[in-house]
Amino acid sequence: MKITTTGRKITVTDGLKSYADKKLSKLDKFFADESTAQVTLSVQKDDHIIEVTIYHEGMIFRAEVRDADMYAAIDRVVDVLERQIRKQKTRLEKKLREGAFDSPAEFGDYDEEHEFKIVKTKKYESKPMSPEEAILQMNLLGHEFYIFSNSETLDKEVVYKRKDGNYGLIELS
Repeated sequence: MKITTTGRKITVTDGLKSYADKKLSKLDKFFADESTAQVTLSVQKDDHIIEVTIYHEGMIFRAEVRDADMYAAIDRVVDVLERQIRKQKTRLEKKLREGAFDSPAEFGDYDEEHEFKIVKTKKYESKPMSPEEAILQMNLLGHEFYIFSNSETLDKEVVYKRKDGNYGLIELS
């Protein structure tokens, strides 16, 4: 796996970079060599934040961890990613590297998701609107995301509320 490490409001030292690379190399058993990982280290007030995004054959694995210590955050983000992979083990066996799950003893007991269960379906008509109108509509409904038709482009887009309180926009193509 190719790992790219960047810093936001922090200077990434060689020791920090090598520690992150060493810990993330623990995930190499799941991914082929052509996989890439983008690691972003940042600091906000007293929080050390690590964001890891792994791209593998059209799939994206992402985790973000905040901690008072950057090294502890790196340890925890690897655990979060490994937990995501284990939880989806049966579905991922087809996509991940052959033999990644040969040793069942190393995983312990984890609940596997055998199937997704859809419990409710909604249909609605949407009028074209701006992203700002969609955010207002989303907040009025008390939802975390809202799908809408952009009034300028007529494309389907999604607005969502981020953990930091800001909003994001996903443009579907």
